[in-house]
Amino acid sequence: MARILVVDDEIGIRELLQEILYEQGHTVELAENVAQARAARLNSRPDLVLLDIWMPDADGVSLLREWNSQGLLDMPVVMMSGHATLDTAVEATRIGAADFLEKPITLNKLLTTVQQVLQRPIVRPAASTTGSFVAPTSVVTANTANTVAVRPVVATPVMSHAPTSVSAVQTNPSVSVGTEDVSRSGFLGSIPLDQPLRDARDEFERVYFEYHLQRENHSMTRVSEKTGLERTHLYRKLRQLGIDSRRRSS
Repeated sequence: MARILVVDDEIGIRELLQEILYEQGHTVELAENVAQARAARLNSRPDLVLLDIWMPDADGVSLLREWNSQGLLDMPVVMMSGHATLDTAVEATRIGAADFLEKPITLNKLLTTVQQVLQRPIVRPAASTTGSFVAPTSVVTANTANTVAVRPVVATPVMSHAPTSVSAVQTNPSVSVGTEDVSRSGFLGSIPLDQPLRDARDEFERVYFEYHLQRENHSMTRVSEKTGLERTHLYRKLRQLGIDSRRRSS
């Protein structure tokens, strides 16, 4: 799966895109402005960047142009905007954007675009953005039918990948979880590793949240603090995993 950098100043959009892409098996890193995007790009090259155009510190097209001029545009970049004009989309494509998504973004459009862009060979544009250029005709906008809720919501980050540390899995302290033991047994604690990643991840998260619920006596406030999930998102995650968050009577 791919390492994807999502750059958007709206936390709800960042977190929702992260959750959708995470569920597809991708590793997702978030940046809320151009400065954070620069740092993330220099730290490690992502396989794909989803880049918003309008942000408080600078616009995404300027960052795209900067990466191109510095020779850093060696990964596909998909521009996102709910207010950009066709001229802006064409300009971004001319500089080197691989595609363009218009907000609100449909679930199908997002997943299809990500899949298609990741499969394309990377073609570096010329560093100079002056002179004549015939813009490609493949600039696309999203169909607004069946739109997913890519809109500002209060949320906090979910895990961008299944943790390699299993210190939280303490429901059976006697279980050995060393690397060699895991490779020999095919189990991570009680979780069989011979299954699809998504299923294994769900089982880990189920054990993880049940552990914290028991430890905090089903206090959702404390579980929220311990897990780093805002309460609304925490309730939704528990429902998704089929976990009853109510305190059981003795």
